[in-house]
Amino acid sequence: MSGKNLRHGYTTGACAAAAAKGAALMLRDRQPVAAVELLLPAGMTAAFHLNSCELQGGTAICSVIKDAGDDPDVTNGAEIRAELSLVPGENGSIVVAGGEGVGRVTKPGLAVAVGDWAINPIPRRMIEAAVREVFPPDSSPLTPHVVVSIPNGGELAKKTLNARLGIIGGLSILGTTGIVRPISAKAWTDTIDASIDVALACGSRTVVLSTGRTSEMVAQRYFGTGDWDPRGPKGPGNGNPLKEEAFVMMGDHVGYALRACARKGVGRAVLAGQFAKLLKIACCHEQTHVTSSELDLRALASWLAETPHSSLLTSHVREANTARQVLEMSGDQPALVALVCSHAAAFARQVTPTLPVTVLLAGYGGEVLYCA
Repeated sequence: MSGKNLRHGYTTGACAAAAAKGAALMLRDRQPVAAVELLLPAGMTAAFHLNSCELQGGTAICSVIKDAGDDPDVTNGAEIRAELSLVPGENGSIVVAGGEGVGRVTKPGLAVAVGDWAINPIPRRMIEAAVREVFPPDSSPLTPHVVVSIPNGGELAKKTLNARLGIIGGLSILGTTGIVRPISAKAWTDTIDASIDVALACGSRTVVLSTGRTSEMVAQRYFGTGDWDPRGPKGPGNGNPLKEEAFVMMGDHVGYALRACARKGVGRAVLAGQFAKLLKIACCHEQTHVTSSELDLRALASWLAETPHSSLLTSHVREANTARQVLEMSGDQPALVALVCSHAAAFARQVTPTLPVTVLLAGYGGEVLYCA
């Protein structure tokens, strides 16, 4: 996408608010609505085309098709619906609930209380404000009742980390600004923050930060079978399995994840990754996606040349094209493994000096090559 101007999009919260405003206008005026305008929390006004409008007696239903712009978002193209009716109740209040495809919160630590619909506070306020534009508090003795739904939200949620976070049955209605910035890391970092919050709220003082799903599964098998106790001696055999919530997918955002753990009071972090990613971490890359493998291999060669009994491995580095190839050519040589993991641990100490960090190297065959 180099050289291309990337389009921004709109959050599920903004789409839900737009659909709710459309339903309110339709219910008040008793006629279809083609589009609505919203003032977003980001401070800009945005126009939303309404995909559908339906009037069923005292209920209006409108929907917006989410456009995430050029951001690779699982909810791009999802239909966000709002069903609005006026019911007897306390004047001045608005009821906002979830329907089909919107999840419920089952674990503590999120912005929404356990048992509530997964509609975050800012989107909820956006929906309320949109409805109040049409039905001010003193305009009717009846209470606006809004139900937000996403028809295929249950299926889409299977492609997210919602279940891990304790959001069951569908998607979340999210967004702090109303805008989705294309190719932004914020979705990742927001998920990292939420995952750490859930882990701590569920009593997990240890958090396992994985660079990808493969290394996460290796770590889950290792820690989940009671092989390790963060309070005891390093290594297997201490019999203290970690909770499901302890496992946090950090992706490429290692620097951010470590600082978030330290900021939130995590007792110990585990960096779990395969050899190539751990080498990038060892080379002090806080973001491991856009880095040079050639430079990383050069650094590895210099470390090996200075390490007793490991200088012979430098020939593997010179011959290899990738970090993985170096490891495979060495036959998973323990000295090589320990060298890279020790440098990764040193980088973690540099980023967060007060946070105890353990490094776990997941082998390419699904085994644990190192954990200390």
